[in-house]
Amino acid sequence: MSDEEFLIEARSMKKYFPLRGGLLKKEFGAVRAVDDISFFIRQGETLGLVGESGCGKTTTGRCMLMLSPLTEGDIYYKMPGDVRKRMVELEEKEASLPQPKKRKKSKKVPKPEDPDMLELWEIRQKYALNRKDPETLRRLRREMQIVFQDPFSSLNPRMLVKDIIGEPLKVHGVLEGDQITERVKLLMERVGLNPDHLYRYPHEFSGGQRQRIGVARALSLNPNFIVLDEPTSALDVSVQAQILNMLNDLQNELGLTYLFISHDLSTIRHMCDRVNVMYLGKIVESGTKEHVFENPLHPYTTALISVIPVPDPELKRERVVLAGDVPSPANPPSGCRFHTRCRFRQEICEIEDPPLEDKGNGHLVACHFR
Repeated sequence: MSDEEFLIEARSMKKYFPLRGGLLKKEFGAVRAVDDISFFIRQGETLGLVGESGCGKTTTGRCMLMLSPLTEGDIYYKMPGDVRKRMVELEEKEASLPQPKKRKKSKKVPKPEDPDMLELWEIRQKYALNRKDPETLRRLRREMQIVFQDPFSSLNPRMLVKDIIGEPLKVHGVLEGDQITERVKLLMERVGLNPDHLYRYPHEFSGGQRQRIGVARALSLNPNFIVLDEPTSALDVSVQAQILNMLNDLQNELGLTYLFISHDLSTIRHMCDRVNVMYLGKIVESGTKEHVFENPLHPYTTALISVIPVPDPELKRERVVLAGDVPSPANPPSGCRFHTRCRFRQEICEIEDPPLEDKGNGHLVACHFR
């Protein structure tokens, strides 16, 4: 898989939020919202990110767009397959070298003297979003957008719809004047809104219509990649279906790539090509939706799937109830983070954190029991 070409890829991504206290606000710990995860998304596919509330899904989505700076790791965008293959080779060599002493943080990153490490440094500087300068990152934002969870709080209540949807066009200097108005009308029509409602405010629309406004705003710059952060969780069931079908139609029409974040597994199954299951900042299972839903390997995934409603009153199946509460990401359990709630836990689970291992056909799971 190392020579495959991905649209966007996270490698060893970490995001910690420092905890401070005392008179001098000294740092005494950190909330490990995202703790060393890696995944990729191919052009034109939808990757689902699912898990309980507080597991780090939204933080992951924000980090992918650099709306929240990383603590460690890299996010690569549009890296050619041959370059990625070379980078993996160089990373293996880097891992075998003695680790340099930690230096004080500096904005200027020193260039390594070793030719191979210099090549690796240059690849990272060229393709990693988190290593881009602000102006380059600003230009790349045209290709990456987000649709937020709450369609009301994500829209400025003091702005007209025409200004909300047209603002990205104005900020990036793509169009101006009447051209923006015509573009906004086309976008409203594309997402199923009445183009005559340009001069209305967000509070004059229903929840589903407001989310359509959010989608239209995300589409205004013709992006490649869109993060959908639980886009239907605040909507009625009937409206959810309309929004999901619209997102599917837009993807087929425009060739969009989605990171779809949700806690609703039935929605994930309907929308996604592949699924990552998150628990307390870690990815515990990853694979195609057929692998994950029809043959779940991790006990946490099994528990999540067991509570999906089935429209058959005569169907009997085991419902797995997770014991205890979700641990704090500020003080996660040692070893496997799920062992405090796992019915299959063993002694090694409390000591050793299991890595993601391929169980065949790209179906990955992090579990000692499997």
